[in-house]
Amino acid sequence: MMQIILPLFVLTASCLGSPVSQTRRFPNDFLWGVGSSSYQIEGGWNADDKGESIWDFLTHTHPEKIVDRSNGDVSADSYHQWKRDVQMVKELHVGTYRFSLSWPRIMPGGYMNHVSTAGIKYYSNLIDELLRYNITPMVTIYHWELPQKLQELGGWTNPEIIPLFKDYARLVLEMYGDRVKIWTTVNEPWHVCEHGYGVDYMAPSYNYPGIPAYLCGHNLLKAHAEVVHMYRELFQPRQGGRMGITLDTSWPEPRDPNSAEDREASERAMQFYVGWFGHPIFSKHGNYPKVMIERIRNLSKEQGFGARSRLPEFTTEEIHRIRGTSDFFGINSYTSNLVTSNGHNNTGKFPVPSFNHDMGVVESQEGVDWPGSGSVWLKVYPKGMYNLLMWIHREYNAPEIIVTENGVSDRGGLEDYARVDYYNLYLSAVLDAMEDGANISGYIAWSLMDSYEWKAGFSEKFGLYHVDFNSPQRTRTPKISARVFAQLCKTNTIDWSYRPKLDEEQQLVAMAQLPAEARTSGASGAVSWSLMGILLLALLR
Repeated sequence: MMQIILPLFVLTASCLGSPVSQTRRFPNDFLWGVGSSSYQIEGGWNADDKGESIWDFLTHTHPEKIVDRSNGDVSADSYHQWKRDVQMVKELHVGTYRFSLSWPRIMPGGYMNHVSTAGIKYYSNLIDELLRYNITPMVTIYHWELPQKLQELGGWTNPEIIPLFKDYARLVLEMYGDRVKIWTTVNEPWHVCEHGYGVDYMAPSYNYPGIPAYLCGHNLLKAHAEVVHMYRELFQPRQGGRMGITLDTSWPEPRDPNSAEDREASERAMQFYVGWFGHPIFSKHGNYPKVMIERIRNLSKEQGFGARSRLPEFTTEEIHRIRGTSDFFGINSYTSNLVTSNGHNNTGKFPVPSFNHDMGVVESQEGVDWPGSGSVWLKVYPKGMYNLLMWIHREYNAPEIIVTENGVSDRGGLEDYARVDYYNLYLSAVLDAMEDGANISGYIAWSLMDSYEWKAGFSEKFGLYHVDFNSPQRTRTPKISARVFAQLCKTNTIDWSYRPKLDEEQQLVAMAQLPAEARTSGASGAVSWSLMGILLLALLR
């Protein structure tokens, strides 16, 4: 089906006046990468002297919170299969591999008194192997793997986390900074704080709305700033690298673009999702967004909290210390939502107090005809990526932007033409933003391989490479998308006409790896998109 759609898609979109080209080029110096994270791929949860992480604790103590009751104890077993991982990165022709360090693998209890030699050696070997093939390591210091012992102190809600995170960062900068030239301090602080503390979702899964998430954010911003200042003072002059942070959001599309109220809801959502962490670091004057400060202060007073806002206040000195502490703007985004105002009658039925009630925005994807994916929350709307990138460009005075995660899920299979189309569509939106002035220097696909997808367990697949989780070796096999993405990175070109097929051997492997119901129905495991959906996406450019 998808093989037939492409020429018709290009032809029809062109006839209707959409500026679709079969090929579009990125600049020659554009940074191409692929990403992963430690808990999602490594396994080896108790190998050598690794300590327990908050995700180990959550999945072992409450398996019912995971869709398939699985955990990351072994996952893709990258703790042992790291050489194959590097070969895959090499096969993709990307110049950069974005991966994260596991804090409890390096410092089992979270403190300097116990540093794991095996943990230090694991990442050192991985970095050396990447450099051997001229692949640039892009290292995330914190991608949600907090040592459980530190969570028992309150985790990110306890200010004690600031010096502890700084100690951990100092150690890894001393160990790896001579070889690692691109660092990010924290991946997706909104998820760390709101999904970790505000709701029952990500570890530590507090489900305590409206208060601890803001304490988490406050300490996280200060910890980030301290690490960046330490890097700039002690390491950057001799190591010559760069350090930033990665934020995330889904684009909030006004439900009715002609409604001033819906447009205001969209802007408010951006200030709460991105501005919460982006404004203190990237804006001209620093501090939290004005709308956050005022809304949370006023609502706190109405709710009987007295004169003290649930959103902590920065001192003038702290505002200045945090502002400017990123060498680039990392952004992760996958999808969009339609938004409208919550209103005074709380139509969204949000807990009071809560982040969502404070924001006052109702989000949904009801009524849209955007193509779906393997995840209920992820629908395909590339114009949202363009809108997001242009918003960052305007809001923060044209920072250098690196798209640090973007990709799509399915439920399995090697013939993932829907993923190929997703990448082509979203990369076209990135190019549109670049042509309209946004300073975008790189794009990192999510993800290198199928892995543990947090609350979804192994039920959703984002990988360019299939992983056989039933194989002791966790055998990796390239999907169609891996070949297309490799061609794209090699040529800097989006080529809609490049639609490779599996050879006979790969087809047999693909069929063997599909669930029984998919084999009997003849499904390829790829998400199917309608012709109308594809045409609509073209017209939205």
